[in-house]
Amino acid sequence: MIHNLPYRSLKHKALTIEGYSRAAVQSYWRIPELKIGFDMGGSPWSYMGTKTFFITHAHLDHMAALPQYVARRRMMKMEPPTIYLPEEVVDPTERMLRSWQKLDRGRMVCNLVGVKEGDEIELSREHVVTPFATKHTVPSVGYVVWDRRKKLKEELRGLSQDQIRDLRLSGEEVTTEVRVPLVCYTGDTAPAGLDNFPPVYQAQVLITELTFYRPEHRKEKIHKFGHTHLDDILERADKFQNELVIVAHFSTRYHERQLEKAVNRKLPDSLRDRLHLWMCGESEEEATFPESTELY
Repeated sequence: MIHNLPYRSLKHKALTIEGYSRAAVQSYWRIPELKIGFDMGGSPWSYMGTKTFFITHAHLDHMAALPQYVARRRMMKMEPPTIYLPEEVVDPTERMLRSWQKLDRGRMVCNLVGVKEGDEIELSREHVVTPFATKHTVPSVGYVVWDRRKKLKEELRGLSQDQIRDLRLSGEEVTTEVRVPLVCYTGDTAPAGLDNFPPVYQAQVLITELTFYRPEHRKEKIHKFGHTHLDDILERADKFQNELVIVAHFSTRYHERQLEKAVNRKLPDSLRDRLHLWMCGESEEEATFPESTELY
């Protein structure tokens, strides 16, 4: 049986969040029900069947596994994947894949799509993705997945079905689109990346970073290098309207249990039941290596 790279899994309502994230090591996430993944610092075998990935930025711990993933799908005669990433890094990424093609002697076939703040990406009839600007040391974006539904216009409520049908047949639009932010993934960002886009705090599930927590680590320097400190989360505790806040990407300077104690000691009651520390295990003995499962 083939074993995956390690990752954790958490169920929230109709969504399953799978992933691993450790600063300077690797970050990779997947939501099987939406048939999408975020970032590709590693590529677990079972992620190979997910053909759409959204990459936040081109640091190695978030994108190094891209050639491996693309090559595996070709080897398994799967459809070329679609990779969304900041528009500034599309050309360098294409050159990187061409170099790997020469080294590997196998075609690196994928659809690279550059994105920027304000774009919209159609996932399905029910879901659309919008990139938003984040603040990091290289070009970077975060992503919000929106659940969208058609609802009868307010002014038409109370009409009979026959009346609504007649209006529709006459060419009048009888419904309006309603969007609800379902999942937000920020990747690496200083707090400005959270504050500049209100849906970050409104998404049902927020996956964001918490790289540093110790008081002696100066926030000014942390922000300069595009990261978030525990104090930044605490200062914004009242802003989080999310049902679930997943924080990850902890610095390798820390043992996860130290971080857990510090967070539990300082976390306000308003966040305590909603904030989840994404502990991935400090060693092979602590980490989980799920077996290959059904490909999504």
